[in-house]
Amino acid sequence: MIQDLIILGLLSSGPKHGYQIKKLIKEITAKYASIENTSIYYPLRRMKKEGLLSEKRIKQERKGLEKFVYTITKKGGVTFKKLLYKNFLRLERPFINTDISLYFMKYMDKNMARRRLKQRRNWLMRIRRWLKDTESNLKKNKNNRPLILIIKHNMLLIRAEINFSDYLLKNLSV
Repeated sequence: MIQDLIILGLLSSGPKHGYQIKKLIKEITAKYASIENTSIYYPLRRMKKEGLLSEKRIKQERKGLEKFVYTITKKGGVTFKKLLYKNFLRLERPFINTDISLYFMKYMDKNMARRRLKQRRNWLMRIRRWLKDTESNLKKNKNNRPLILIIKHNMLLIRAEINFSDYLLKNLSV
């Protein structure tokens, strides 16, 4: 669902070829989400079969190869809107890695667990600084409002993770 939502969203701004879509997904996921960027071509073919996309072959002059450019169809636009609104209601746990380690904490060395938690907290603090810097840079342009909201959301999640890390460091008895 999420990959379809992103692909349809990217194509809503205009036609793109597969490599452009893959590159944009990578840019988005690297900064604003944790989405595994798998093969782009299977979902594009599937979405074309479903009538969500149309495909146009363009011959490249330099190499004589064909490039496929994808465009969102009317049905794709309707599906995009449905997925977009449905996505607001999806609830997934953001950071479960620590929870899995806590479940098996009886197998941990107490000192190693504390060192790892401190390291995790330091990484979270770096991420928080990066988010603050990014937010400051984005505020320079009014058109960045959606990205600023994403940054705010991530800052609140990071704050909760830092607080939980602090709690664990004070109360963890491995």
